[in-house]
Formats: sequence, C-alpha cells, structure tokens
Amino acid sequence: MIYDVIIIGGGPAGLNAAVVLGRCLRKVLLFDSGKQRNRYSHGMHNYLTRDDIRPDKFLEMSRAEAKKYGVIQRSTEISKARKTGDTFEVIDKNNKKYHSKKLILATGLTDKIPKFTGAAELYGKSMHHCPYCDGWEVRHKRIGVYAESKNGIDLALILTTWSKKITFYTNNKKFLRSDKEAMLQANGIAVHHGKIKALNGNNGYIKSVEFKDGTTNKCDALFFSIGYEVQCDLVENLGCYVDKKNVAKTNRSQQTNIPGLYVAGDAARDMHFVVVAAAEGAKAGVYINKELNAEEMMA
Repeated sequence: MIYDVIIIGGGPAGLNAAVVLGRCLRKVLLFDSGKQRNRYSHGMHNYLTRDDIRPDKFLEMSRAEAKKYGVIQRSTEISKARKTGDTFEVIDKNNKKYHSKKLILATGLTDKIPKFTGAAELYGKSMHHCPYCDGWEVRHKRIGVYAESKNGIDLALILTTWSKKITFYTNNKKFLRSDKEAMLQANGIAVHHGKIKALNGNNGYIKSVEFKDGTTNKCDALFFSIGYEVQCDLVENLGCYVDKKNVAKTNRSQQTNIPGLYVAGDAARDMHFVVVAAAEGAKAGVYINKELNAEEMMA
C-alpha cells in the first residue's frame, strides 16, 4: 500500500498536519516515538484557548481529532527513510517498511540539560529554556540564568522583562568578557562565577544554587541556554540542506530541497513555540494537498 502522506513525529506539528490532510480525505499514516520536547513541562502557554494545558493532555486531545479524520497512528520509532523514485520508503525499528507519495518530518528537538546534581528533577517545573513560555509564572521572583557561552547574555537581558532579580551563573567558565559582564551589571543583573556543585530543590522546585565552596544562592527559577540537538538524523540522511545546528532548511511552504519532503515544527527553522509548530504543520498539510491535487490532475 502506498499512503498519500507519511508523517514522522506526533507532536503539534505532525498532528496538525495530519488533521489538515485527514480533512482533505488523504490516506495518512503517522508515527510517534513519544519523545516530544515539552513532555516534562508543567503546562503549555502562548496558545489561545489552551493556556496551562499539560502537554500530555494536549496530545491526547490532538490524537483523538486526527483519528476522527481517519489518520492511522502508530506508536513506533522510524529508524530509516529514503526516497525511491517518486515515492518514499520508511522503515521502523522492527524492519517493517511503509511507502508514501509525500513525507513530513516533524521529529523535533531535544534540549541539552545542565548536568548538575538535582537538575533532572527540576526540568520542566522550575528549570526552563524559554522565558516566553515560563517567564510569567516566575514574574518578580529570583531568577537564575545558566549558560556555557555568550549566548546566555541575551537570555539574561530579556528576562529583565519579568524580574529585576536576575543572577547570571557562569560556573567558572571563561566565556564572559569584562565589557559584557559590565553591561549585565549595568542592567541590574548580578554575575556569579562560582563553580556549581548542585541545584537544590523540593518536589521539582528549585530553592538554591549550591557552589563547590559550600556557599549557596537563593533561587526561585533557573533558565538555561546550552543548546539543543535534533531528535533524529533522518533529515540529514535524506539529503536535506541543514544549517550549522543540523536543523532543516525549508521554504515558506515547509518544503525542503528534496521534492515531496517537508519539515515542520522545531525540526525546521522557525520560532520554537507549540503554536508555531502547529501552524507549520498546517502549512505543510495545505501545500502537500495542493501538490497531490496537481499531480492527480496531470495523471
């Protein structure tokens, strides 16, 4: 059987693409490995009518909508994908093969998490990477910023939107030039160069940053900027053009340089919001349907 579209990735981008295509009466098969980037989050934000909804509840509702339109969904990880002539072949971890006319990759990203003792328990509850997603919840509180490069400077500055009690932690890394440190301090941001030993908290909520010398700094939330990785290597293996972070380059319709291959969501290049990922999925679905329609008219 050849599906009209196979979608790899069952987050907001993949599921919204599935709904659009299902409503177009297309034969759609969606694979989801269950590794959504925001699965540890306490709640989603910046999405009208869905503020504070837990990501797992949002996905449950979204899967039900896709099912209503005949989308076939599989909780299976895809290990390989290739283009063979005018169709795509994807192979799951059990070596089963599936074929489609078009392919959407919505596999997303994985954040690099600080490796301090206690960090894993805090991630998604009081340790975050996006101030627009989680800044409101910690407004006016004591906010820490952890970075391993100068990229954290912009994060620290933008967080002054939500609080005037910001501390920038370098963990004794030597990336912060004296002029940049002076700029942070001029904007009311304290800079702490101590070597971090652990992040202390309770039930997922940070209380303090503990240093190797035995001292601590009180902290109500910690934002970090140490980068991210793509969830899988399918984009590059299929021959897509990627940027220096291995994120796929797409045009305005979410199409890659490979005809028939689309990438949507965090695995593409746009802003990393759930609402943006969903919108990219919708765009990909519309353009794929137009492309399929044109091909059918010419057949």
